[in-house]
Amino acid sequence: MLPHLNQIKRAALDFLFPQRCLGCGKEGVLLCDDCQKSLVRIVTLVCPKCGKPQPSGLLCPSCLNWKSSLDGIRSPFKFEGLVRETIHQFKYNNLRSLAHPLAALLRDFWLLNPLPGTLLIPVPLHPKRLRERGYNQSALLAEELGKMIRMPVVKDILIRVKHILPQVQTHSAEERRTNVAQAFQCRSALVKDSQVILVDDVATSGATLDACAAALKLAGVTSVWGLVLAREI
Repeated sequence: MLPHLNQIKRAALDFLFPQRCLGCGKEGVLLCDDCQKSLVRIVTLVCPKCGKPQPSGLLCPSCLNWKSSLDGIRSPFKFEGLVRETIHQFKYNNLRSLAHPLAALLRDFWLLNPLPGTLLIPVPLHPKRLRERGYNQSALLAEELGKMIRMPVVKDILIRVKHILPQVQTHSAEERRTNVAQAFQCRSALVKDSQVILVDDVATSGATLDACAAALKLAGVTSVWGLVLAREI
């Protein structure tokens, strides 16, 4: 009965408060097809490590000396315009229903740009921040994406053990890396020999993804790629 009641509740809410596209205001969807097509994509060759545009397709200057635990980061979109606004609404304004359309965009990208992976792991929030926000947007994305590409999602193995400043409050890549150093732990050996795809909404310096990758590789994970909706360029 409960799933049926939830469907009725959602239908009633949609009737009373119809969804509108965040881009153009069109009724019925949160992100219409036309606005999805207008999102600013990363279409050039990228640095193999950080995933930022790099016309040569070689390591960018910033990554030449970056001793990263990550195998690489990939993203379909630049973190600007409607992409930025949509992620902001998803992350901070409780628009959890954006998880499905945003995960579909990640799926479409992944199908064209497959990454080696046997497990999806969302970047975790610290328990304090999870209580404040009420949900982890990265976990919602990973759950939806996992259903779409039929890949298992593991949410409780990688944990955040340090409550740190939000990365948006730091001012440089070095500051971000120091801020998240040893902030994560992998508390199970079950991931040993797995290939992990970390799922998150945004990558700025890549420091958070890298700190997650370091914890996972200590547990025996063979490769860790970051798959994020948007990349700050």
